[in-house]
Formats: sequence, C-alpha cells, structure tokens
Amino acid sequence: MSQANYMRDPKGPSFWQRLTAKKLPKPHLITVGAVALFAIGLLAMLPSKEAAAKRQEVSIDLSFQESDGHVIAAENQIAITVDRLSNTKPVAAPDVSELTDSLNWKTQTVRSGDNLSTLFQRASLDAGDVYRLMSSTPLAKPLVDIRPGQEIQLGLNKAGELTQLKYIKSKLESYLYTNSEVGSGQKFTGQHILLEPEIMTAYRESVIKDSLFLAGDRAQLPHGMIMELANIFGWDIDFALDIRKGDRFSLLYEEKFLDGEKIGNGNILSAEFTNQGKPFRAVRYQNSKGLANYYTPEGYSMRKAFLRAPLDFARISSGFNLRRKHPIHKNIRAHRGVDYAAPRGTPIFSAGDGRVSATGYSKANGNYVFIQHGQRFTTKYLHLNKRKVKKGQLVKQRQVIGTVGSTGYATGPHLHYEFLVNGVHRNPRTVALPQAKPIPVQERVKFEQDTAPLMMQLASYQQSSMLALAN
Repeated sequence: MSQANYMRDPKGPSFWQRLTAKKLPKPHLITVGAVALFAIGLLAMLPSKEAAAKRQEVSIDLSFQESDGHVIAAENQIAITVDRLSNTKPVAAPDVSELTDSLNWKTQTVRSGDNLSTLFQRASLDAGDVYRLMSSTPLAKPLVDIRPGQEIQLGLNKAGELTQLKYIKSKLESYLYTNSEVGSGQKFTGQHILLEPEIMTAYRESVIKDSLFLAGDRAQLPHGMIMELANIFGWDIDFALDIRKGDRFSLLYEEKFLDGEKIGNGNILSAEFTNQGKPFRAVRYQNSKGLANYYTPEGYSMRKAFLRAPLDFARISSGFNLRRKHPIHKNIRAHRGVDYAAPRGTPIFSAGDGRVSATGYSKANGNYVFIQHGQRFTTKYLHLNKRKVKKGQLVKQRQVIGTVGSTGYATGPHLHYEFLVNGVHRNPRTVALPQAKPIPVQERVKFEQDTAPLMMQLASYQQSSMLALAN
C-alpha cells in the first residue's frame, strides 16, 4: 500500500500508532503534540461552509531526523485547509445598472416655488427621506438650488422606499444619489456626473435691414448670442443709437453636440461688426492662466475704461443736442446728455469703474446717481426708478446701479445719461475713450499662435460667402 493510501486507509494503523511504533524521543513527541494542537486550533477558527470554495490545502512537514540520521517518512504530514487571505477581495457594491432596472421611477419637474420637500410630497415620500438624503453626503447640497424646469427622478424599490435619485441639472450635468444600504434607507452616496459634448465650429452672417435682433433671427442666432455679440463690441459701438440700415456682422462660434444632437451653443470665437462703414474685429483668447477675454487682432483688449451705453441697447428717444426744445417746459434748453427710452425697471450699469460721488432725489432729476471715475471723468444717471448704490460706494463696470424710471421732469420711463471730462459735458456717443490695454508681452507669442487661425477661418468663410453671393 502506498504511503498516501496508507494514511487514508481506515483499516491501516493510525498516524498516532505509527508514530508510537517508532518510539520517538520525548522531545520529538512534545513537538509533534504542539504542532497538532496548533492545527486543531486553526481548524476551529476556520469558516465552515461559506469559505469552503476558497480553501486550499497546505502541508505542514512533521518529518524529524532521528539520532541515526534517518528521516521519518514523508507521510508524517498533516493536511489542513486555510482561507486564501491574499486572494480575498472585498464584497463588490451592487451593480448600479441592475439596481436601476429593478426600480419604479417617478419623474418630477421642478415648478416655480418648489423645493425638495414639496417634490417628495408629490411622490408620496416623507420628510424623513429628505433628511436622510440631505444628511448623507455633501454632494446633496446642489439639491437646495433646484430651478424651475429641471427634473428630479425618484427610483423606488418594491417596498416603496427611495433607493435612487437623479437630479438632471442640465443635459451635460447631473447628480446621482444611491442608497448604499438597500432596505435600511439610512445612507446615500452621491455622484457628480459631467458629460463632455462634442464641439463644432459654425459660421453666421447677416445684414441689418430693420433691427439687430431681426438680423440675428434671419441668421438663425438665438437672442442670447446676439446680446453677447453686442457686449463684445459695446465699448466701441452704441448699439442703442449707432446702428444703421446696411450695417453687417459675421461671427465664428461653437456649437455643442451630445450623441449627435445639438444641445446648445458655446463661445463666440471671432467676429466682425461693420458699423456705418467702419469695421470692428474681435477674437477670443484664453491666456496662460486660463482667463478668457476678447481682443482686437492686433492684441488690444476690447474692454475699455467706459461703455458707450450704460444699459443694454434699447430705443433712443433723444440724442445729445444743445438746441433741444424741452418736452415739458417747451423752451430751448441745452440737453447735455443722451436719453435712453426703455421699459421701467430695466437695469442700468455703471459705465466704468469708480466711486459713487452723489446719490439722492431732486425735483428736476428725480432719483439720480453720480459716479466719479478717477480725477478726470464723471458720469451721471437721472430719472431712475430705484437706486441700487449708496454715496461713497465703489462700483465696477457693468455693475447695476439702478433701474429705469420716470421720476423728476420726465414724460416717460427713460435714462438720462451724461458724460463729463474735467467738469465739461461731452457727447457720450463720440467722446474719445481712454486707450485699451494691449496684450502682455509675455503672452504675445501664444496670443498670435492661438488667434491667427481663428481670424483666418473667419476671413475664409467671409470670402466664400461673398463668392456665393456673386455667383
């Protein structure tokens, strides 16, 4: 009988009988006993059925060398099983996709005045669910700022417990909250999901026949992009007064696509606006610090010290005229400013950085705000409905300082705007503004490398369009 079979044969001598038959020395017997006790203790600590599949057989050699140099045969081994700890892996989290497929989903569209509590009430969930979700993870904070039109998707398990929540903030941004202790409802984990759209460039151009907005509509541009175009050139062109029939514009901009579907527009990359025969060009440049602004192709910032108009372009009711007949007093009075007719409540911007030198109310001016810009320049804003700043307050360019009204001597809601240089009134439409800052020297090479292709691409589209019209 082989040694292996000999150990497993129930009729053969036991292991202990064979050891005794050898009459081992006492020290050897003590050692064998200690090893046996260790093996028994280890077996007692082993998991039973759950770990059976992960067990491997490990042999502990109990061979001893006798005094005459012979070695007890290799059958003196105890075969024990131990967990393969080095290969043990933590229990994997539940598969989210499988979990999602098994849930009953309720979609809630955020309405005006809604918050998470009202959404949960409509879905038959209570305040406890709101508390457990909001207290589980810092990523739940965006749920405080939900906006009308956004979607909240609630995933409920068979017991009607909230297991997952999806907050669709936009087509590119969402949040997923998953109950990591399914059935207990005690702990949610959050995940912020950002999708990267495919960016394509697009070209549009149009000629103004009636208004800038209608010209933009003909070019299939959204109103938001038309406003952005006006903002880019707003330091050079007064879009409320200077626009004429025959003016034209062209622009190169980004379009965003997700899974082949257009989901929106991105930045204007380069543009040209021809106003009364004079072309103005701008190109977007992101510097080495990641800050983006618009510049002329020569590297001068489009942003100047003052805006041409202190509010988004609107209908002009009166221009700068020293021989203007006053609409109320019916006599000739110098009108040392420009009137911008606009709906009551229209925001009014500070034309430049400065400090509020005066603010208050008078019978003639109504609510007014005066701003001092350094030592030389002062701007004045009259007939406001509401004032948004106080005397001595520092303000930034395009900061809202009030709203359009008809207080004081005014026949209707409008802004009266004045521009003074060294205390002398100047026409805000034509006064020479301080020179814009050029691109820093250290950015010059990068600026030319990044912007030259955009201007060439714009010019190429313009040329192709002209050829197409000629043909």
